[in-house]
Amino acid sequence: MTAPAGFEMILPFLKPIEDLILDPTISEIMINGGRQVFIERNGQITAVPGVHLEEKSLLVAVKNIARRLGDDISETWPVLDSRLPDGSRIAAVIPPCSLGGVTLTIRKFLSRDFKMDDLIKMGTLDRELATHLTDELLKGRNILISGGTGVGKSTMLGVLAGEIPDQDRIVVIEDTAEIHLTKPNLVRFEARQAQPGSPGVTVRELLKATLRHRPDRIILGEIRGGEAFDLLQLLNTGHSGTISTVHANSAQQALARFANCVLESGIDLPYAAINNNIGDSLDLVVQLERRAGIRRVSEVLAVRGYNMERHEFRLERYYCVNI
Repeated sequence: MTAPAGFEMILPFLKPIEDLILDPTISEIMINGGRQVFIERNGQITAVPGVHLEEKSLLVAVKNIARRLGDDISETWPVLDSRLPDGSRIAAVIPPCSLGGVTLTIRKFLSRDFKMDDLIKMGTLDRELATHLTDELLKGRNILISGGTGVGKSTMLGVLAGEIPDQDRIVVIEDTAEIHLTKPNLVRFEARQAQPGSPGVTVRELLKATLRHRPDRIILGEIRGGEAFDLLQLLNTGHSGTISTVHANSAQQALARFANCVLESGIDLPYAAINNNIGDSLDLVVQLERRAGIRRVSEVLAVRGYNMERHEFRLERYYCVNI
């Protein structure tokens, strides 16, 4: 088998799991201290018996991989969060912070060629819902995609963004570049972690810089903290057709998570005022879940505003999957 683009950078150091890395049906590889190896295939996590990596060799491998990727990991800084050129993620924690030995997780980037028809075939959503979401996007609605880890939020974001008209100027902002999108007028910004002698550049700073680049559409990879306030400011000043994602277990929880992230910016605004701004700015919340190995849209809420007297969002359930 031929190594996916970028994986040749790490294969020389991980020969015992080379077959797993090259297997296109495996989306994630998890190594717990070298003695336990797990994989995710078709949404199911299973153990891989008979595959072991010596702890010392695994530690050397992780350090070599970090250097190859222009990063570093050591007892002084025992955490690695890096990526390959294709967007696949390499994460590691070593002792003393990882008590059971070196922990290494490789998350392959497999969604680059997904289109709306692919999601329909996979059972993520049906044709009617796909048409509705596309129509709402074309009308300039602001869409928040919500769900837990590994449910396909970035994939859904990339597929929806792919429906944006080619004449629109798109700015994509990510903490770590993962979204694959090919458009004629596309600008990509990626945050940078602080390194010795080199200050970091945050998502918040990139969001503020975006306004100077005349975006028609702003795609924010994920709302994680104070950048939610800057995004809300952009939405309130007429930047329609924006798409982002957030970690939450339900569509309604996604709204609460959004508000809490706004508070993390340190602004002095009442919680109700924040919710009111969200109600005025956000149009749709698309909730994803993974059930029986299938990633699917479980709920779509239309946001119709916020009732300041009752302290609740005015919501209309457009879609809800049958349990």
